[in-house]
Amino acid sequence: MTRQRHPVVLLVAVSGALTALIMAPLLRPGHLLYRDAVSTPRSFVTDTALGLGDLAPRAVPQDWVVATASGLLDGGVVVVGLTVAALVFAGVGYGRLALRLVGVAGRTGAVAAAVVAIWNPYVAERLLQGHWSLLVSYAALGWVAVAAVDILRTHAGDPRAPGIRWAPWAQLVAGLCAAGFTPTGSMLSGVLLIALGAGVLVRSRTGAASAGAESTTGRRLWSIAACAVAWVVAALPWLTATLVGGASTTGGDNGFAVFGVRAEPGLGTLGTALGLTGIWNSDAVPASRTIWWAAVATAALLIVVAAGTVWLWRHRGRDTPVIATLGVLAAVCAVAVSVAAIGPVAEALSDAAVHVPGLGLFRDTQKYLALMVPFVAVATAAAIAAARRWVPAGFAFAAAALLIVAPLPDLAWGVGGKISPVTYPQDWAAVANRITSDHGAVAVWPTGSVRRYTFADGPSLDPLPRMVRAPVVESGRLVVDSVVVDAASGRGADVDAALSAGGSTQRLAELGVGWVVVENHHTPPALVADAAVEFRGDDLTLYRVPGPITDLGASTAARSSVVAAHVIWATTALAATVAACYAAARRRRR
Repeated sequence: MTRQRHPVVLLVAVSGALTALIMAPLLRPGHLLYRDAVSTPRSFVTDTALGLGDLAPRAVPQDWVVATASGLLDGGVVVVGLTVAALVFAGVGYGRLALRLVGVAGRTGAVAAAVVAIWNPYVAERLLQGHWSLLVSYAALGWVAVAAVDILRTHAGDPRAPGIRWAPWAQLVAGLCAAGFTPTGSMLSGVLLIALGAGVLVRSRTGAASAGAESTTGRRLWSIAACAVAWVVAALPWLTATLVGGASTTGGDNGFAVFGVRAEPGLGTLGTALGLTGIWNSDAVPASRTIWWAAVATAALLIVVAAGTVWLWRHRGRDTPVIATLGVLAAVCAVAVSVAAIGPVAEALSDAAVHVPGLGLFRDTQKYLALMVPFVAVATAAAIAAARRWVPAGFAFAAAALLIVAPLPDLAWGVGGKISPVTYPQDWAAVANRITSDHGAVAVWPTGSVRRYTFADGPSLDPLPRMVRAPVVESGRLVVDSVVVDAASGRGADVDAALSAGGSTQRLAELGVGWVVVENHHTPPALVADAAVEFRGDDLTLYRVPGPITDLGASTAARSSVVAAHVIWATTALAATVAACYAAARRRRR
């Protein structure tokens, strides 16, 4: 008799094939440089990478991970490899969630869940915006949900619970650490855990009394406390950087208004949110979502989800409370994101973000539509179970896949060929090699973090902060469609003002700046008369500000504490992953 392969093997194969279809153009040599996606041949663990300085630590611990890994591999390979892994693990994670909660749908339902987790507008728009690191967090949510389900089953004495009681905890910690790859990802995983914890507590308090009900509730409370501790450890890098770095965590003016969900043609705001789409930047949208076809595509997805939801309602069972919690979370998320985009509400939230620390983490509200995907994946699997009443499993899957994949054909091949690697001119490597870490920070002219280079397609962030050994001073000024979302602040604002006034070398030295990089297609500031030219090329000129340079970098204590937080996070993630793999191998042998 032929032995069937483990479902995870099938999920890996399908997820890998879909990922290859999407990411194939990025597998060529080169580096990503478009919008928020920036990779460089080599990056370094500077104060900027650690999240220390005047700007909020928005790229922590991702920059530290890339900087550390690029010491062994080219940074472009690291970023593309992490993105590929994120998409594959997204498919496997959400597919496993479907197996847990809709087991009757079988492997076919799990594969359908994997397909919808990878092939959807949310993934397409985040790829186009360059939010590759957010996709790592997005992938982790499915694994976090699976671990939470297994923990709940263990506490309830469910015979389907894993035989090794600590195994779900290892997977949960590993998933939370992966979700904590970005601060937004930490918030996503935290909201998911809160929702699941609240859902099971309500169930335990409103359910029928039994002899073990009180002890079961007590165990659940201890589990929720343990989840909170695990979440803090997973978020430790950016939490520590926020506490010791002194950067403002408040949002700028108009943040919620500018970054609110953008209604697509024929859908309205709520319809757009239900379709897992609506990123604020209209340039980071697949072509098929810019016309009336967006409404057709959303309708196709909602048909699948609606069919699955009806089946789930009619076939309620032991997992219904968890499924209902995921469904309520998805509905609340869609409504909240839509309401936050309403003019007066967006203005009120923007005003509040100026004064409330941490509220700015939520201003890009469309990111939080990721919380809808766990239920969408489960409902998609349920739709397969519903269709199998009338047609064979293969036909049911083909119909669901057609409704999911066909409406978004331009996700394939680098989102319709819009994403491709670039090659940096030689000047960039020459400048990076000449800048040392013992002569102050680096300033860039012209000021601002958004660039348009002739060797790249469209706007991008400045790659220099991820390329040199010294921290690059940035003011944090952000302008979107002529609207100042974040005003210049801190030392970066002073450096920008000094450069704009001509770039007095004395003033720059007082501000801790020892290097100035000038892009040659812009008129250089007047400092050229006093600063020494270290390098002059076709694209860039590097000036060395004469010393002594005031040391305004992070303190040794702050730097040490943040490095320790990163090491704790990485060690915890590695140990939990190894433990989870060991437990899975033991279960497989049994």
